[in-house]
Amino acid sequence: MLVVFSGLPGTGKTTIARRVSATLGAVYLRIDTIEDALARSTLAIEQAEDAGYLAAHDLAADNLALGRTVVADSVNAIALTRAAWHRLAREAGCPALDVELLCSDPAMHRARVEARHTDGTRRRQPTWEAVLTRYYEPWSDGPLTLDTATLSADAAAARIVAAVADASQAARA
Repeated sequence: MLVVFSGLPGTGKTTIARRVSATLGAVYLRIDTIEDALARSTLAIEQAEDAGYLAAHDLAADNLALGRTVVADSVNAIALTRAAWHRLAREAGCPALDVELLCSDPAMHRARVEARHTDGTRRRQPTWEAVLTRYYEPWSDGPLTLDTATLSADAAAARIVAAVADASQAARA
């Protein structure tokens, strides 16, 4: 199964995606990690958005072919990238679950964004202004949408794990 996270920075994607991955024993792919590695490489690719997604897609395809569940952690802001994940799942013959995280409390969201710090691998963190002005297309199909202003990370992860189990069972039926 392919579990595809999306949402603006500061909504809890990485925290929750890591918990879901650990619970499921899934392969965890973070676009930011790939893009940061490309920027640190000898190629010094600063604008690596498409390269990061393409590398993640290939890694996901390799792991899906091995029968592993893959959790993809990214902003996934546009329909084009969302469709590419779905195409990947179809080609792998597995179901995909879209998860969109949001934080409906602007003060809480801002505090999260401003409190973020580098973990030693990230070159930079987005500012609150960058989050507010980031282009993010509305979903046309309904993902599992969770509001992290009202759900703890553990509760959100539990809902996603339950949705994965339901989707897996439906795919087998």
